Amino acid sequence: MRLFILLLFLGNQYLSFGQNVFVEEFKIQGNKKLKTSFINKVTLLKAGAVLDSLIIENDIVRLKQLPSVSHATYQVIPLNDNQSQVVYTIEENFTIIPSVNVYTTNEDEFAYRIGLYEFNLFGQNMIFGGFYQKDIYSSYALNFRAPYLFDRQFGLAVNHQNLATQEPVFFDDTTADYKYQNKSFEVVGLYEYNFQNKFELGLNIFTEQYDYKSGATNLDVPLNLKANKLLVKGIYDYNNLDYYYQYVTGFRSLLNIQYVNSSIDLLPNFVIGWNDFHLYKRLGKSGNWASRLHLGLSSNNDTPFAPFSVDNNINIRGVGNTIDRGTGSIVLNTEYRHTLYEKNWFVMQGNVFLDSGTWRNPGGELSDFTNADNVKVYSGLGLRFIHKKIFNAIFRIDYGFGISKNGTQGLVFGIGQYF
Repeated sequence: MRLFILLLFLGNQYLSFGQNVFVEEFKIQGNKKLKTSFINKVTLLKAGAVLDSLIIENDIVRLKQLPSVSHATYQVIPLNDNQSQVVYTIEENFTIIPSVNVYTTNEDEFAYRIGLYEFNLFGQNMIFGGFYQKDIYSSYALNFRAPYLFDRQFGLAVNHQNLATQEPVFFDDTTADYKYQNKSFEVVGLYEYNFQNKFELGLNIFTEQYDYKSGATNLDVPLNLKANKLLVKGIYDYNNLDYYYQYVTGFRSLLNIQYVNSSIDLLPNFVIGWNDFHLYKRLGKSGNWASRLHLGLSSNNDTPFAPFSVDNNINIRGVGNTIDRGTGSIVLNTEYRHTLYEKNWFVMQGNVFLDSGTWRNPGGELSDFTNADNVKVYSGLGLRFIHKKIFNAIFRIDYGFGISKNGTQGLVFGIGQYF
């Protein structure tokens, strides 16, 4: 409706006066912590330019994608025959956010991750924070991301992670438990062609270590191994999502391709890539349909340390913590979200979901994707408790139960929507 009114206003100006309408004054209001200079840096509309409805609409969508902005609107105010004032009104998010993820299954597994992040450091939309994880062993990470560090297109991210978990390793139809450690340092260059198309190029230096704890053994599967690795990755993010508080509409495609060079043959070099397709549609006044399709393949090495995992907190709710591995994956998550209660800043949302996926076995064939033993289908219900004025302040609870072969069941807790 706003776009229609703006187009009508511009049309009348052109018909009546036969000349361009200019932005005599460009005003930004409502922002407090978020710097006005930063908003001017990331938006395209400028004082003195010709009034362009598409630029304004794109600016508003771009602003609503920022973690520091909960909502944004605009006004076009005629000043005289060929001049106007444009006002962008910003509703800010609270951006110092704790993160909590807890996941269990009916096998009494329990793990959690807690963290704290600032999503608007120095009022420049920089992200800084870290997390502590307890998944039998302790882990931590520190992350810094500044998408507009140099200008409105170029930025930088720096990450450090020291991850330790107990991981199942699968071979000869048996399982062994290993302590897995990954210590990494990463630098990523960020480039934004426009607000819909973004690129990343990163270099990650890390050490990977596996130490046998219990379970089956095989002479061909080492009890201990350690490798120094180098990872080069490229990411392309097409993001055409539009946000209206808890509702999302539009399409997003996120492509991630990596090459990993290893110092030992037992953990060989490999290429891995995956694409996540997201589709969101508003249904009626209170409904939101959301879907994610994940397609992934890696070098098909016959190794028990395959890169794709079947995991409770990543792809299939209720399945358990890393119950299988593969060199390829196809996963579809789809759910219907419905606002059950909304008043002022608070929203309670319910959802019904279906998570399904299949994997290619290490060294296997593409036909593995249709093997019934590799197919996991889970369904369930969930609740979301949402604060509309705090970025990503969505506390979620999902209960998933298996409807495919050897299905389990379990609760998944976390901050933020599952996808």
